[in-house]
Amino acid sequence: MKLSEITSPAAIKDMTENELEGLAQEIREKIIRTVALNGGHLASNMGAVELTIALHRVLDCPKDKLIFDVGHQCYTHKILTGRCESFSTLRTTDGICGFPRRDESPYDAFDTGHASTAISAALGMARARDMKGENGRVVAVVGDGAMTGGMCYEALNDAGSSQIPMMVVLNDNGMSISRNVGALSRQLTRLRVSRGWLGAKKNVTEALRRIPLVGMPLHNVFQRVKDHVRNVLVKDRFFTALGFQYFGPIDGHDIAGMERVFRRCLEIDEPVLVHVVTKKGLGFTQAEERPEKYHGVAPFELENGKNRGTEGPSVGKRAGAFVTELSEKNPQICVVTAAMTDSAGFGEFAKRYPARLYDVGIAEEHAVTMAAGMAAAGMRPFVAIYETFLQRAYDQMMEDVCLQRLPVCFLMDRAGLGAEDGSTHHGIYGVSMLRTLPNMTVLCPRCEEEMRGMIAWALAQDGPAAIRYPRSIPEMNAPEYKSYIPGKWETLRQGKDACLMASSSILRECLNAADLLEKDGIQTAVVNASTLRPLDEETLNAFCKNGAPIITVEESAASGGFGQAVAAWCAGRHFSGPAAMIALPDSFIPHGSRCVLLERYGLDDKSIAEQVKKAVKG
Repeated sequence: MKLSEITSPAAIKDMTENELEGLAQEIREKIIRTVALNGGHLASNMGAVELTIALHRVLDCPKDKLIFDVGHQCYTHKILTGRCESFSTLRTTDGICGFPRRDESPYDAFDTGHASTAISAALGMARARDMKGENGRVVAVVGDGAMTGGMCYEALNDAGSSQIPMMVVLNDNGMSISRNVGALSRQLTRLRVSRGWLGAKKNVTEALRRIPLVGMPLHNVFQRVKDHVRNVLVKDRFFTALGFQYFGPIDGHDIAGMERVFRRCLEIDEPVLVHVVTKKGLGFTQAEERPEKYHGVAPFELENGKNRGTEGPSVGKRAGAFVTELSEKNPQICVVTAAMTDSAGFGEFAKRYPARLYDVGIAEEHAVTMAAGMAAAGMRPFVAIYETFLQRAYDQMMEDVCLQRLPVCFLMDRAGLGAEDGSTHHGIYGVSMLRTLPNMTVLCPRCEEEMRGMIAWALAQDGPAAIRYPRSIPEMNAPEYKSYIPGKWETLRQGKDACLMASSSILRECLNAADLLEKDGIQTAVVNASTLRPLDEETLNAFCKNGAPIITVEESAASGGFGQAVAAWCAGRHFSGPAAMIALPDSFIPHGSRCVLLERYGLDDKSIAEQVKKAVKG
């Protein structure tokens, strides 16, 4: 059977061992070709092929519930569940999503774009199953990186103490987005490299099978007692102490072996954890050798793995370089990140100052409160986290940083549309979130020079600050940057007929819109509103008194955003307020290319120009 003929997991249940090996190879080739063309998560999916096949061989989805955590390891699952033909559209506009989506397929049991949620969701589904008197099995496939998040342990403790039947498959590849850190990683490493257990099991099994007549009976006895042997050779008390029966470690690329274990475990009437060891990037040499680089990738050349595009250094890397530069003279500077040292741009800082870089794993809440503790003790911590992930630490920012007015600087990468990564990765709620935090200063640079000025300013303050920046800042036809003046907006272009107020990358569309409007005789000012909290009241007052319509533009959610902040300020001073507030709608934005999404939601230059024309004509 060809891969393209598989429309549901039922098609693979009667395949032979040789056919399954061929299937795994076909899936790997399809994943590599698609990710090379569209970009995506490569290394994690290459390592999870056999694991996913084995699970679908023993489960009856969608009656049984299969939840992936983090969801970026779901590509094989998508291919086997009726999306083989559409897989070529992965992460493209209106194509299939790179993460599980319930509205995309009944086989996707739960949306998982942020880590450490699957065990909680699985426990909820298992409890709902029991309450409704149903019989389906519930399985959570959790990466070892996700297991660095504290939410996993809340769920494990609850499930273990309540003894709800469910299965957790720990996909242990020794990696998360950055190298796994902490006590759990060391524990899994001890299990993974327990040669005494893995070697003894293999040698005894092979020897018993070769004994004539009595070999198989003895082999079966060995199968029954091997758990006791394992307890001598492998220290697995970590999970059993939480109330789970532990099985493993087992080879995550041995389909038949995994099937035997999964079938046995699914018959146990209590919570079970199966520890599966896989190799991240298996089947693609470059990804095997450098799994960190090939975790999430842009489109690349199949022959050599080089990126197809010519994108320069990310804004995060430039921020990391400047913090590294400042650290040469300031020993109080330290950096906290949550499993994203390299992705957030601080790989070089980690090399130069390893004792001042703290990667806490996928534990954003802990990262923020730990940084608060550092600040309270006299250090100057920078917390480098993607904006979308910092949402998880809202309470910690409120209670542990802002309430105490501690000098923690949040470097919030990937602000704005997350493009192909989709709804779980768009950094479009940060303004709404941060503006509600007392004592917080919110800054958005338009260029690298302004970002450097903001970082230097934040380092000298006695309170918290958040600097939001996109993955890359596009070239724009704007005046050369001079210097950063705290709290002062910058007029990039003069105009008497209307005023566009915006910040960061969306300024390019505003400047282009002003060029279009000029052809129609409309002179439009463009203001770089680089400080979103507090607002520049002097500049606002001047433009409001001028009488020309003000239009706010933001690559953020409308609710609670910059436009509404300006409207509230105007209402409190009896000004008419913005003539239009152009922003993203109060709905979740799907994945797609940034330029297409901007046009779709009225944030491209032509749409902005049309809004200005309407405002000017009244």
